[in-house]
Amino acid sequence: MEIVFEHLIKLQDIDSNISGTSAFLDVVPARLEAIDRQIRDTAEIVAQAKEKLVANQKKRRDYEGEVKEIRTHIAKFKRQLNDVKTNKEYSALQKEIEDTELGAGRIEEEILREMIAADDIEREIKAANARQTEEKGRIGKEREAILAEQKDLEARKAELIKEREAVLPEIPPDQLRIYLRITKRLNGVAMSPVTDDFCSLCQMRVRPQVLNDLLGRNALITCEACGRILYIQRPPENEHGPVEIVDDPDKVDDSNIL
Repeated sequence: MEIVFEHLIKLQDIDSNISGTSAFLDVVPARLEAIDRQIRDTAEIVAQAKEKLVANQKKRRDYEGEVKEIRTHIAKFKRQLNDVKTNKEYSALQKEIEDTELGAGRIEEEILREMIAADDIEREIKAANARQTEEKGRIGKEREAILAEQKDLEARKAELIKEREAVLPEIPPDQLRIYLRITKRLNGVAMSPVTDDFCSLCQMRVRPQVLNDLLGRNALITCEACGRILYIQRPPENEHGPVEIVDDPDKVDDSNIL
C-alpha cells in the first residue's frame, strides 16, 4: 500500500499551525484583561486623589464649623464681661476667653494646613489626570493592536481549517486513523522526520533495516522510542524498499511498522 507521506506531512504542518494559532488566540482575552486593568488602575489613581480632596474639604468645613461655634462662645463671653460684678469674676471670664481664643487659633492653624494640603492634592489630581490621558492613548493603541492581531489570527485559523478539510480526503482512511490516534496520544505531533539516522523529535537512532523500510515509503513505521510516524523527507530517486501493507491499522502499538 502506498503511504501518502506528502499529505500526512502537510496535514501535520497544518495541524501544528492551527494549534499554534489557537494558542495565541487563547491568550488574547487575558491580554485584553491586562490592558483593561491598566485603564482601571489609572482611573483608580485619579479617583483616589479626588477622594482625598473631598476628605480634605470636609475636614476644613468641620474645622470651620468648630471655629464658628467657638467664636460664638467668645462673643457671648465678651458680652458677659459687662455683667460681672467682681474683679475675680472678670479675670476668670477673661481667662476663659483667652483659652477659648487659643483653641480657635489652633483649629485655624489646622485649617491652614489643610488648605496647603489641598493645594498639593489638586496638583496630584492634575498630574493623575494628565497621566490618565497619556495612558489612555497608549493603552488604547495597544488594545487596538491586540484586537487587530486577534482578527488576523482568526482569519488565519479559518484558512488553515479550510486547508485541512481539503487535504483530509487525500489520505486513505486507515492511514488517517493511525495519524489521528498518534496525534491525540502524543500532544498533537504524529510525524517525525529522520535526520542523520535519528528521530528528530526524541533523538532515538533508527536501525538500518528501518531506514531501508522508510526509503520504500510503502509502510507507516513508528519510532521505537516516541511512537511517532517516521519519514525520510527527501528519499533518493529510484530507490525502493520492501512493500508492506497495513492490514489492521488499529494495531499501531503492536509494532513500529504499521
